[in-house]
Amino acid sequence: MTAAFEMLSVAVGWQVYDITKRALDLGLVGLAQFLPGLCVFLVSGHAADRFDRRKVLIVCYAAFGVCSSLLLAIALGRPRSVAAIYVVLVLLGLVRSFNAPAGRAILPQLVPEEHFPNAVAWNASIFQAATILGPSLGGFLYALSHGPGVVYAASLASSLGAMLSMLSIKLQMRIRAREEISLLTVFAGFRYIWQQKVVLGSISLDMFAVLLGGAVALLPVFAREILRTGPWGLGLLRSAPGVGAAAMAILLAHRPLRRKVGLTMLWAVAGFGVFTIAFGLSRNLALSLIALLLAGAADMVSVVIRGVLVQLATPDQMRGRVNAVDMLFIGASNELGQFESGLTAHWFGTVPAVVLGGVGTLVVIGLWAWRFPELRNADRITGVESGVEEGAASSLSS
Repeated sequence: MTAAFEMLSVAVGWQVYDITKRALDLGLVGLAQFLPGLCVFLVSGHAADRFDRRKVLIVCYAAFGVCSSLLLAIALGRPRSVAAIYVVLVLLGLVRSFNAPAGRAILPQLVPEEHFPNAVAWNASIFQAATILGPSLGGFLYALSHGPGVVYAASLASSLGAMLSMLSIKLQMRIRAREEISLLTVFAGFRYIWQQKVVLGSISLDMFAVLLGGAVALLPVFAREILRTGPWGLGLLRSAPGVGAAAMAILLAHRPLRRKVGLTMLWAVAGFGVFTIAFGLSRNLALSLIALLLAGAADMVSVVIRGVLVQLATPDQMRGRVNAVDMLFIGASNELGQFESGLTAHWFGTVPAVVLGGVGTLVVIGLWAWRFPELRNADRITGVESGVEEGAASSLSS
């Protein structure tokens, strides 16, 4: 499913820029996907806790197929405006807002708790493999067919395959108490994260760092105007962070973090900012690919640490709501970050926008190291988990 979305993202980015030739419109692609999640994330998190998560995912995969079909129909009509594309992207953002919390909350039902940290790393590896294959295949198909139609058709086929695969999955069912829907239960995810400062620090650090330092939205501009390549080159650029992230995820699965996990996370996010600056200054395709690869590897360290903290320490009956809040943070960093990148590129130019974003990431690192000493001083990831669990238990009993 991730590969299908990545294929679609490459095609949409190139198609939109091909029609308008404006970096701002690439930023609006991210904004169109972020706003639906902002509006319904509380409801989507509650749905993941209240209903069968497998069934929620099946419906989401079917809806993703509908979105791919609509984009295919638009592409076949050879549009001169991007308005219809944005409408479908809003629908896609709505689907993703329900898919993400259910998809993340279902993972603990698939593996025993003692294997969960390794499962997070391996799940991240598979996810990154999809982010490598998806953009590369999407860019190749776009270049080969001289248009996005084949890419959208492949995304449709992938979503149907994901839906059929989910039908065959058997879960370790756990009894979850049926809570009445109220403001208290809906906002429980916010309460939990606010009370656990290590969790709050880790997910907010990732949000602001990627929000400022993300360059993905501007990759079509870099591919076309700066690096002078085509859709195939854009596919490689989109895949490079996934290559680095997948390699780091496999390394962390074999050699889990043992000591000084807080400082490790801070240094890793700082590395993400440095490599983002390097990418912005590069004029060579090979050097740009290396910079993006290293940025992806650095980002994966914070992804794994945050994933273990949020998933393992959260009681099953509220994992959907906590993951919905976490996905809002991630959506703010990714999709809203795309809008920020497009807007700053429109104001200052493409290269200054990326370089300033990397510098902003480094500033955030310094502020978070000072503001969240609990995160900075976190030593062992197992110790952090234990402490969070105790806090979660006390917040639930209050």
